[in-house]
Amino acid sequence: MTSGHSVKQALIDIVGENNLLIDELIRNYTYTKLGGKADYFVMPTSVEHVQAIVKLANQEQMPFTLLGNGSNLIVRDGGIRGIVMSLKHLNHIQHNGEVVIAQSGARIIDTSYYALDQSLSGLEFACGIPGTVGGALYMNAGAYGGEIKDCLKEAVVVDRTGEKLTLSLDELELDYRTSNIPDHGYIVIEARFQLQRKEQAAIKEVMDDLTERRESKQPLEYPSCGSVFKRPPGYFAGKLIQDSDLQGKGIGGAEVSTKHAGFIVNKANATAKDYIAVIEMVQAKVKENFDVELEREVRILGEE
Repeated sequence: MTSGHSVKQALIDIVGENNLLIDELIRNYTYTKLGGKADYFVMPTSVEHVQAIVKLANQEQMPFTLLGNGSNLIVRDGGIRGIVMSLKHLNHIQHNGEVVIAQSGARIIDTSYYALDQSLSGLEFACGIPGTVGGALYMNAGAYGGEIKDCLKEAVVVDRTGEKLTLSLDELELDYRTSNIPDHGYIVIEARFQLQRKEQAAIKEVMDDLTERRESKQPLEYPSCGSVFKRPPGYFAGKLIQDSDLQGKGIGGAEVSTKHAGFIVNKANATAKDYIAVIEMVQAKVKENFDVELEREVRILGEE
């Protein structure tokens, strides 16, 4: 660096000593409880911090990874090199009329309940999605017939050069479980949801029903990444896996859930290698039985 400082000192200068962890175990931050160490685990508290960290990574030609809250993610046992950034501190939610404005690190569940408190409808489907607002935009998260693109107005992002941009819904190209956010390397900073006024009791009734359905059908008692596979055209992934007699089958400490075949659970101190091996086993068996390619919804990052 031109200043002669180390990368560690440069990151401390940006975010403060309390918001930088060295060789931090990523499994402490993932829903699967999997993942090795991050070289530099940094937690910015402002948009300016995010911009400065991106520019530092570019200047030092260091690998850079945005973690989110680790809900739709598998991190390999070897961990992640370079800078890993969590936006957990950027979690403010507010509203302006019928627009709810949520920072990237806010949970999408909390955002949906904030909307309920304001008698605003449109985010009910998200009341059980275990991810951040940023992660929800990244993959156009959806459940129970709703998805982010149905209610998103625009988003504020930081691009690969560290510049801040405001992008419309159309510019983000949201589609089934995809967006152009990963293609462009955008870091979502804030989402603005266009909602509608509605009777609070009616909104709550829908959310209570969805919560009951989720809790009764999903294996929430074990660590998992949620739904592992995208829905293949004309089929349901869970039904294909169930009909392949894979429920309860596993490798190491990871197994296909007996409660919901679309989930793979960390039942007994699984490694990421175990978990990924079960994913591949399921894909191979479903392909063999039904000639259907199951495409992962979950992301896999890091080194072996």
